[in-house]
Amino acid sequence: MNRKLEGKVALVTGGSSGIGLATTQRFVAEGAHVYITGRRPAELEAAVRKIGRNVTAVRADVSNPTDLDRLYAQIKQEKGKLDTIFANAGAGTLLPLGAITEKQYHDTFDTNVKGVIFTVQKALPLLQDAGTIVLNASTSASKGMGAFSVYGASKAAVRNLARGWATDLKDRKIRVNVVSPGVVITPGYKTGGMTEEQIQGFAAHMATTIPLGRTGEADEIAKAVVFLASDDSSFVNAAELVVDGGMTQV
Repeated sequence: MNRKLEGKVALVTGGSSGIGLATTQRFVAEGAHVYITGRRPAELEAAVRKIGRNVTAVRADVSNPTDLDRLYAQIKQEKGKLDTIFANAGAGTLLPLGAITEKQYHDTFDTNVKGVIFTVQKALPLLQDAGTIVLNASTSASKGMGAFSVYGASKAAVRNLARGWATDLKDRKIRVNVVSPGVVITPGYKTGGMTEEQIQGFAAHMATTIPLGRTGEADEIAKAVVFLASDDSSFVNAAELVVDGGMTQV
């Protein structure tokens, strides 16, 4: 059996639920040993039990550089290298213009932009030449959504980071790409402040705007990340792979 990530060491931030968990499961199935991060120990432990093998959980907040230093010290001691990074951890809350607060701004940009920047930068001494980096952005980066402007702006920044980093890392042949999911209902919607009823109503409404007539599944995004992380995408660099059922194209 030819597995796409055989013998690789991977990092998935925000790997305890949603897209991060689904991607970790795919990475492990493709032969990788995966380190996952998250801020909630109980969720990390549950994820490890669910995945079952070849996974190491490290409690870490990507917006905290000290946590990242501790994470990479552990990876260096245990594995000595990294082959691929999925900078997935992200957050967002709904506030329309006029109600935006400094706290919302800092919470969103500290995780989605600062966290991505230093997740990648601090990994560079461990990341192997010809390795891969996948950043998780969003269709919100290119499509205006009411009350979601701060989140969308943070994800637009993530999209542009890939362009600059692909140039910065060209001598090391490290590829940097972006996956931009459309509407995928994950636990993050609840942590963003929406009730279950609001989430279901939002999903039903958004499904009417998607040519496929439904919202996406976390595993559908995970399969796209595997493609970008593996040699299947060997000539893909600084690109954005939009996985949204066609929503932003019509």
